[in-house]
Amino acid sequence: MKEWVKIIINSLKEHDISVISYIPDISIDNITKEIESDNYFTVIPATREEECIGIASGSYISGVNAAIFMQSSGFGNCINALASLNIPARIPIPMFINLRGEIGEFNIAQVTMGRSTKPILDLLNIPHITLDSEINLQKNVSHKNAHAENDQKHSKMFLKYVFSPPQAKTILVPDAVF
Repeated sequence: MKEWVKIIINSLKEHDISVISYIPDISIDNITKEIESDNYFTVIPATREEECIGIASGSYISGVNAAIFMQSSGFGNCINALASLNIPARIPIPMFINLRGEIGEFNIAQVTMGRSTKPILDLLNIPHITLDSEINLQKNVSHKNAHAENDQKHSKMFLKYVFSPPQAKTILVPDAVF
């Protein structure tokens, strides 16, 4: 198992996040295969990203913490669910988004949404961190700030992780080290 996968899985456990919903995709396969093989997690694959939002929101409402894994090209599919459900109801969901469309992207269909993901998160006032190295990953995922909080004073309803897995190394910005 790759080190970055261990860090994320240990962090999920550390923060009592046991339900994982994701859209099956080769770009996140390294981590989703490991999560599926770990009995700690209840894994619910979905067919669309907004289904992941519904699954994770329902889990949170029932008292069980959940997280989502998806690709940036599918992030656009769940914007309405986030804006009309999670933000007004203050339902926190950590989302790990494989960021595509950066410098060197070979698939032109990934570029628009990949480049739009961070600005959309900013417009929705959803905090996010780009995890571009194992050091940055360890620092931001493995401590208290990595847990999504429903903090009304600071409006920190979500913590988004935009990550780039190792197999996507050729499509990352040059300073990415995964």
